[in-house]
Amino acid sequence: MNLALFDLDNTLLNGDSDFEWSQFLIRIGILDRELFEVQNLAFYEQYKAGTLDIQKFLDFQLKPLSRHPRITLDEWHQQFMRESVMPMITQPARELVKQHQAAGDVCVIITATNSFVTAPIAREFGIKHLIATEPEQQDGEFTGRVAGVPSFREGKITRLNSWLTERGWTLDSFADSTFYSDSLNDLPLMSKVKNPVAANPDETLLAHAQQQGWRVLDLH
Repeated sequence: MNLALFDLDNTLLNGDSDFEWSQFLIRIGILDRELFEVQNLAFYEQYKAGTLDIQKFLDFQLKPLSRHPRITLDEWHQQFMRESVMPMITQPARELVKQHQAAGDVCVIITATNSFVTAPIAREFGIKHLIATEPEQQDGEFTGRVAGVPSFREGKITRLNSWLTERGWTLDSFADSTFYSDSLNDLPLMSKVKNPVAANPDETLLAHAQQQGWRVLDLH
């Protein structure tokens, strides 16, 4: 039995669903462009540079969820999937997932982006296991706060270990463990698996992958 872990944004997707969700809300007039676009761009640049303060970002990203009923958010997300997400899904990404599924591997999307944004995307790929940052909920509505450990940098290791423990597994339970990611932020988890793959890597990850002899893959 093998384990296949997939980062989502800029890995399986040719773009960043976290960033694009805020841009979508700006485009349909839910968020004020003047107030939010500059912040959204700044946080995205910090993420790419490896300097993101995840708590500050989550405060920015999750607060808008608390201002609207869940039923309304779900309707907006359906439009978001059609207009923003589907164009970011490439055929090579779909084929990669299908290869692992056909081999009988346990497939998991593990992403820093919150589960409200990413759960429908995981379903689109046919991947039933999702480890994502969890927005706190009360009575089915979002509070604007995060629940538990964000699935970011070392937090991905924490969240993955908890997920494995719940199922009676460890990473050593698998004959092979593969993690596909584009980002330097995922170096902590990439160092834990047996087969790290730099997929559409940023410059820092590409240099590290070449130095370590890791496989480099282009899904775009």
